Amino acid sequence: MYGSYTGLKVGGAAGAVAVLLLAGCSSSDDGAKGDSAPVRQQPKGDDPYWVNPDGNAARQVASYTKDGEKDDAELIRKIAEQPVGEWIGPDNPQEAAKGFTEAAEKADREALFVLYNVPHRDCGQFSKGGAADGDAYRAWLDGVAQGIGDRRATVILEPDALLHLVDGCTPQEFHEERYDLLKGAVERLKQQPATKVYVDAGNAGWQSPDALFEPLQRAGVAEADGFAVNVSNFQTTAASTEFGKQLSAKVGGKPFVIDTSRNGNGPYDGGDPAENWCNPPGRALGEPPSTETGDELVDAYVWVKRPGESDGDCKGGPKAGDWWPEYALGLARATK
Repeated sequence: MYGSYTGLKVGGAAGAVAVLLLAGCSSSDDGAKGDSAPVRQQPKGDDPYWVNPDGNAARQVASYTKDGEKDDAELIRKIAEQPVGEWIGPDNPQEAAKGFTEAAEKADREALFVLYNVPHRDCGQFSKGGAADGDAYRAWLDGVAQGIGDRRATVILEPDALLHLVDGCTPQEFHEERYDLLKGAVERLKQQPATKVYVDAGNAGWQSPDALFEPLQRAGVAEADGFAVNVSNFQTTAASTEFGKQLSAKVGGKPFVIDTSRNGNGPYDGGDPAENWCNPPGRALGEPPSTETGDELVDAYVWVKRPGESDGDCKGGPKAGDWWPEYALGLARATK
């Protein structure tokens, strides 16, 4: 597989939301929380996205701290105190979206979501699955939208779904339906008054803008707020910016966001090139999430892929989406 494959942990969304609501997620404007809290919000002016105080990295900080492993706790804090995408699973989408957006609103921040449930997802590879059919997907998506309501949210729409149409990984018989589902998803989500939508559009190491702009248009980018590049991949921010600008010029000047979660050392060029995207060693965290990018076409740097969660059971990793503390520590240690 070529591109922006990402791991997804689909279970436990409702439970996680319940913990958040019970614990309370308020913060002062600068994000400082009580001394007992393992993480805090980032300054709103630079980074409006919500930091989940009960994410995997935050739990790891708490665990290391409890065990007296202070150095490791501080390393993982580099991840835990940055906002990352909340991947909405197939179960209880309305409850999950409602819980996360309410928690973010209480903290005076904006939720960042990743929707990854399209039928025939990932062509049967590490993150195979998705909704049973088009009708099930539309019902699931409607639940997400209702859960968001009028609260602020930014949505990254269906990583790899478009790429797998272009590279032929998804069988031809499913192409028309998928374009219809993506376009419909943009339209449905944009009915929510404070929701931004960015359609996934690959990365600088996969295909070219010439191969992607027409499919991106068919997927409804004209009605979206823009597109996303480098999701779960390792291309540098400079390369991603250039790639995004070339693609933007072909789709009406649309802005884009860049996933900088693990691109600090750029792409991995060792081993099997076909799997360089899967848990590559020696990678580092990239630029922290921010809407202050210094480029009018780059709306934000975002951490779509959650650093420390496995890409799949390759290179000694656990199944896709599972937390892998050793890999998380490696990313943090390599970050300058």
